[in-house]
Amino acid sequence: MSETVSYSVPGVHRGHCEAALKRELEPVSGVESVEVDLEQKLVSVRGTALDDGALRAAIDEAGYDIAS
Repeated sequence: MSETVSYSVPGVHRGHCEAALKRELEPVSGVESVEVDLEQKLVSVRGTALDDGALRAAIDEAGYDIAS
């Protein structure tokens, strides 16, 4: 069963931000798709058995902070 997890990432502004996030998030286990809404500064990850810690680490690895 797929689930969607969303994170508020204030630092995303342009296409290169989206590309960096997708590059880090897509290989994470269970991830099926990654959507980046540049207007709302929202990263949505869809997949199965998603690991919050692994997703947060991938966003950090891409060079972005998640808003608390």
